[in-house]
Amino acid sequence: MKSMTKSPLQIARATYQPKLPNALKGNVVLKEGAATESVADQADIKNLFPNTYGMPLITFEPGAATTHPVVNVGVILSGGQAPGGHNVICGLFDGLKTLNPQNKLYGFLGGPSGLVDHQYIELTKEIVDEYRNTGGFDIIGSGRTKLEETEQYEKGAVICKELGINAIVIIGGDDSNTNACVLAEYYAQNKKGIQVIGCPKTIDGDLKNEMIETSFGFDTACKVYSELIGNIQRDANSAKKYWHFIRLMGRSASHIALECALQSQPNICIISEEVESKNMTLNEIVDDIVKVIVNRAEHGLNFGTVLIPEGLIEFIPAMKKLISELNDLLAHNEDFNALETDDEKRQYVKGMLSHESSQVYRDLPKGIARQLTLDRDPHGNVQVSLIETEKLLIEMVAKRLAQLKAEGKYKGKFSAINHFFGYEGRCAIPSNFDADYTYSLGYTASLLISAGRTGYMSSVRNLTTSATEWIVGGVPITMMMNMEKRHGKMKPVIQKALVELDGAPFKYFEAHRESWADEKQSYIYPGPIQYYGPSEVCDLPTKTLMLEKE
Repeated sequence: MKSMTKSPLQIARATYQPKLPNALKGNVVLKEGAATESVADQADIKNLFPNTYGMPLITFEPGAATTHPVVNVGVILSGGQAPGGHNVICGLFDGLKTLNPQNKLYGFLGGPSGLVDHQYIELTKEIVDEYRNTGGFDIIGSGRTKLEETEQYEKGAVICKELGINAIVIIGGDDSNTNACVLAEYYAQNKKGIQVIGCPKTIDGDLKNEMIETSFGFDTACKVYSELIGNIQRDANSAKKYWHFIRLMGRSASHIALECALQSQPNICIISEEVESKNMTLNEIVDDIVKVIVNRAEHGLNFGTVLIPEGLIEFIPAMKKLISELNDLLAHNEDFNALETDDEKRQYVKGMLSHESSQVYRDLPKGIARQLTLDRDPHGNVQVSLIETEKLLIEMVAKRLAQLKAEGKYKGKFSAINHFFGYEGRCAIPSNFDADYTYSLGYTASLLISAGRTGYMSSVRNLTTSATEWIVGGVPITMMMNMEKRHGKMKPVIQKALVELDGAPFKYFEAHRESWADEKQSYIYPGPIQYYGPSEVCDLPTKTLMLEKE
């Protein structure tokens, strides 16, 4: 058999032509809407962004033909990967070439550091065509360098002048687009002649608002995870002997866990925002899980699935307080560092914590308690994302069940398997929805550049209708910002969108979770992403988006 470097699906997907909104299919005219203001702290944000604050919303509509001057554009992939990033670049490239065949697109390599360190390539048709409808960020690579120093902005301006670059497109999440906004303001204030446009990326789903209905990559990642969860549920329902505890990516918000629950209907799904709202303790979370396990065991069902958001620990108020105390206690603590054994360290910590935090610390399994005192990030904080919450819950649940068994209140068998689904979903071949959405985002970015705008994020709305009906335009990034404390200083940042407990997706979940937990099987098996076939199978957006727009 002849050796192949591409799978049959890769070859077929290369020919897929993303669906475009009608507004982008010919010549366009720009329509300005109402002036905007930031979501909070208006006076502070306006003061920090005098050149890019209060700009109007923009929509593009079909219009008369016009000529467009030549522009050169640089593009940056920033932060973690998300399916569809390559199609943003493809849409941007095609949009620029349609506006003027002389336009050029440069890719800065390895993320924002490529702009600062002058590492780049020109993205030609031959290069771009290789990456159409593919997952990953490997066309130019990504990185997590933050653009926040004047020296970085100046170095970026030097390479832009050298290459004749008029605009930079930053494809990233809330932090990356915050940096894009700061960069846009700096270049406007210092009259550098460089526009900056953002595109909303993150599988976590926490970059959204009334103008950004969803971030790209969320749809694909959740479909990948939901397929895996469905497969596990079918296996659990077949073998009938394992409880599967599944931790899902999403540190700051529980959007992924909620969407996967809506798609697969597990027995239990924890939503961090609800835990925080109800001021729940770790023991209360464990008790809730145990109740479901005991109830199912009474009906002979010693199996099930539990979905856990990655950032759960930080949303448990008592744990948050404990972690904060530990961060303060262990920062540059010579006495603690001089102790040799784990037991000595444990006793020392217990003696130094407040009464409430000491009790929480005592209740933790020793392995987790030890991890909380050992693993620090460069800022001296606990690396919460490294805590294997699913293993912590398994250990605490098993202990509680053993107590109930000794009291004669539980007669079942508890065998648990732990999973973490994260990287499996970040670079999947994008779903039709994400392939279409990201292509439109990139194409819209080319129009914002051509219109001479800066400090805007590319916006594509009306996403639950067919792609032809999508509304395209731009939203000022300052509109999404507020002031937050970061590393002890108040800074302007894009406000993270957490799961809204009064929102339709959570309300639907809340109304159905009891029936999903009981002895009657409610599992859904979503299956793999479908790229070909009827539109109602292939082009569906997320359940979250559909419930929000009903």
